[in-house]
Amino acid sequence: MDNKRDLRIIAKTKRKEIDIKTVSQKFCTELRQKDYYINSQNIMLYYPLKNEIDLLELLNDDKNFYFPKVDGDKLLVCPYCLEFKCSDLKIMEPCSAPVDANILDLVVVPALMLDLQNYRLGYGGGFYDRFLAKNPDITTVSLIPKELYTEKLPHDEFDIPVTHTIII
Repeated sequence: MDNKRDLRIIAKTKRKEIDIKTVSQKFCTELRQKDYYINSQNIMLYYPLKNEIDLLELLNDDKNFYFPKVDGDKLLVCPYCLEFKCSDLKIMEPCSAPVDANILDLVVVPALMLDLQNYRLGYGGGFYDRFLAKNPDITTVSLIPKELYTEKLPHDEFDIPVTHTIII
């Protein structure tokens, strides 16, 4: 089995071959049909990196949206606002003040790869795993193109599987 570092390289290479715009639109359509999205009012998205699933179209829905902001080794929950800035990690983050994570009904968790047990391969910082460990009652979903869905990924004791996956 490949290690996480090698799998990240493989996933990023494969992602470049995917029509991310078309796939992103399909994910938005699919997510909007899920009960856990329909029944959620407070949803945390992420600002997409290059070649990453782009769900910003969802901002048009009648929901309250939040975005993550990194603070040390923590992930803060910040209300969506029109002003974003690029962090030291080269991630676009909202300029709004953080709120209590307990407000969230649903978190869309980014992933490079997903497996059958709903474990995800992230970018290696552990931010989402630490966040989810502290907030175990929040429903989570990761969206992944079928080319990046695999039977089994390596995972450690601190890796937290997501509640739901959508594969297209």
